[in-house]
This record gives sequence, structure tokens and C-alpha cells, in this order.
Amino acid sequence: MSDIPRGQSPQLWSTLRGLLESCAGAGAAQVLDCGGGSGSLAVPLASRGAEVTVVDVSIDALGTLVRRASEAGVSDRVTALQGEVESLTELLADRTFDLVLAHEVLENVLSLPAAFAEITAATRPGGAISVVVANPVAVVLGRALAGDVTGALNALTRSAAETLSLPSLEELCRSAGLAVERIDGIGVFSEIVPGIELERPGAMTALAELEAATSSRAPYRDIAARLHVIARRPEIPGRPDRTDS
Repeated sequence: MSDIPRGQSPQLWSTLRGLLESCAGAGAAQVLDCGGGSGSLAVPLASRGAEVTVVDVSIDALGTLVRRASEAGVSDRVTALQGEVESLTELLADRTFDLVLAHEVLENVLSLPAAFAEITAATRPGGAISVVVANPVAVVLGRALAGDVTGALNALTRSAAETLSLPSLEELCRSAGLAVERIDGIGVFSEIVPGIELERPGAMTALAELEAATSSRAPYRDIAARLHVIARRPEIPGRPDRTDS
């Protein structure tokens, strides 16, 4: 547990670490982090041997990334590019990657289909895409538990086009020709357990065990604060799944 980056979910980090290890056999894993400008995941991944390219619209966030990479001694394995997800092909000059991260960025793009098409195109055949989005179910539940019944009702009746639910996310992956391999919840109970209860002896350890036990199990997973989907781009028969970048 000590190697978990600060502020990151243990379940999320464990999954990413496994993906990194699975694609590192032919040299350093090539990772693209879309919208990860400050380097909260890019730098830890680079510290584990990956070569990470980060695309972000914020020059300030990228400045933080460069500083963090330098402090961690991984500047040679981190590349910062300023731009939008919808312009990945232009920014990357058709480079493709073993692992593409799209964490909490899809909700903010101007065109979801265009952005996801670019993300898919940036993934090598046989490569994986890691998507994290806010869970609209958790928004409704959280507001209701806080006593904001009107807010819960408003969140529930929002247009489907305004949110990325689990079914719509799965359909987005299938429409792009991706195979969904894994769906986890991040923060199943951590967002709803009263903070004062976590001050009890052993409560934090018990919460971590509860999160680990429920993160991949429906219906618990379906009320998590965030949804984490791993999808894979099919390999092309007769071609290796990794090529020189």
C-alpha cells in the first residue's frame, strides 16, 4: 500500500499497475495520459519505468507536471504536450500507445464522439484504454442522503446527453470497436460514510477492505462516486501488437 500515489484510489492504482506490467515485456510501456497535466498519475507511472506523454489544455498544469517529473528524476520519461483531446492525431503525429488514460476528461470535451474516436485511434491494436468518469447515480444518491431531495430529483431528470452513465459508457466503447474487459467502482462507500465514523480505531482499514471487496461487484459498484472502465482495442491478425513509436 505504501507505493500508492498520494490522493489515488488503491483499486485504481492496482489496476493501472497490472496493465503497465502486462505491456512492458517488449521495452518501456508507452502511456498516453489525456488531461493529466499536473502529473498525479503520469509521474508515478514514469517512476515505474513507463514512458508517458501527457496532453492537457492547461499550460499551468503542464508546468506542474514538468516540475514534478524533474523532482522525481523522470524528466527523460515524461513528455508534455499542450492541446485538446479532440486533436490527438495532430498533436501525436499518428503515434500509438500501449495504454491510454482518459480520466475525468470525457465530461469536459466539446464533442464526445470525436474525442473518443481520437483516444481509440491513439491506442495500439491490442492496447488498453482506461476511462474514469463521475457516476451520475452517485450524484443523485449523494444529494438525497444530504437532504437535498430537489437537487436529487433534478440530477435524476437531467438529459442523458449531459451525463455518462455506465450503459452509455459501455455503448461508447462498443461503438468504437473496443472490448470492455473490466468495470470497477471507485469510492463505493468512502463518499457516504460520515467522516466522524472514520475516526474510530480500525475504521479506515475496514473501509479500505470494504472498498476492495465491493469495487467490482454489482450493485455496490453501480453507486460508486466514479466509474472505471478498462476497454481494449482488438489486435490486428498477422500484426504484432506493439510497433516502434
